Amino acid sequence: MRLHFARALALASVATIAACSGGSTSQTLPAVPGAGTPMRSASGNVIRSCATLLRGDTMRCYAQFRTDTAHRLGVIENSTPAGYGPADLQSAYKLPSSTNGSGQTVGIVDAYNDPNAASDLAVYRSQYGLPACTTGSGCFKKVSQTGSTTRLPRNNGGWAEEESLDIDMASAICPNCHIILVEATSASNSNLAAAENEAIKLGATVASNSYGGGETGSSNSAYNHPGHIITASAGDSGYGAQQPCSYSTVVCIGGTSLTKANNSRGWSETAWSGSGSGCSAVVSKPSWQTDKGCTRRSESDTSADADPNTGVAVYDSYAYQGYSGWLVFGGTSVSSPVIASVYALAGNASSMNYAQSIWAAGGSSALNDVTSGSNGNCPSQYKYICNAGVGYDGPTGWGTPNEVSAY
Repeated sequence: MRLHFARALALASVATIAACSGGSTSQTLPAVPGAGTPMRSASGNVIRSCATLLRGDTMRCYAQFRTDTAHRLGVIENSTPAGYGPADLQSAYKLPSSTNGSGQTVGIVDAYNDPNAASDLAVYRSQYGLPACTTGSGCFKKVSQTGSTTRLPRNNGGWAEEESLDIDMASAICPNCHIILVEATSASNSNLAAAENEAIKLGATVASNSYGGGETGSSNSAYNHPGHIITASAGDSGYGAQQPCSYSTVVCIGGTSLTKANNSRGWSETAWSGSGSGCSAVVSKPSWQTDKGCTRRSESDTSADADPNTGVAVYDSYAYQGYSGWLVFGGTSVSSPVIASVYALAGNASSMNYAQSIWAAGGSSALNDVTSGSNGNCPSQYKYICNAGVGYDGPTGWGTPNEVSAY
């Protein structure tokens, strides 16, 4: 279905009136507590969606969008948005998206409210010819952390972008899946944990978390639901362990730069320079991790595209810093819902032991080994935590999906 410019312009005009933030009291984002390096600024053509924290927030989202491809308020006839669409991602990772996923539910956990989530999702899916996924049909559901569909958190433009990104990526990878979006009251540890539990309670078979902060403990029951897969973003600031990603009960997702290539795969990948990775200071090494050097939990486990310069198309009409409509996004906020949805395609969450299957498949053809690129500097005893190479490394884990057998 073609999206006419006039219709999109009208949507954007309404969106620009919307508030860019959920509250008036904010602070400049500090360095992530416990991280090895301060929070990096995004490059000149990139804006972070959660560049500020509201009072009381301890977690930030990892969405980033490009300003040089923005201002695309509509898509003219016979054209498509900038950025990778569903067909690109499905091709790059050889996914059975058209046939698998029925009966699976992808949970998306974020903070604050995106008032246009359902309508924006409809625009994205229509643009790419994906089957409709609506509240009325039961395919899409948006609730608060207590499960309410009517008493939702206050609106927030930055987190609205994150939510649009997450549900669009779930749609791109698993168009036959149902989607539950659970909105925490704020981006505090306790509220996001409550939202995580609610997503599982409401039937999510997999749950994605595109946010993080410094390490605060060795475990968290909200991110430990045997029989369900929980993914989390490794972060966008290079070396430095993040939570919830570093919990051993979470599949930690790094990021790559994905480009089309003249090779048998048709694509190539390097470690994205911004991808998070780390050696935990507080989480013991899981029995299934086999790397040597980092004596505690190593992150990441696996990865997918996250570089804003090789980013994905997302539709978000709730304006943030004056931008709305079709945008190109990156950050490990992309890779977490992508991998969560790959798990949904595989349909094996009930029998998975956290990230064990990825480590068991490590080095096999079930994963695309990413062997070059770096995200910074880390201690000499585990240089592989910062530098991609043959086999396991921190920024990309064991690699990216090559079909779904590793998941």
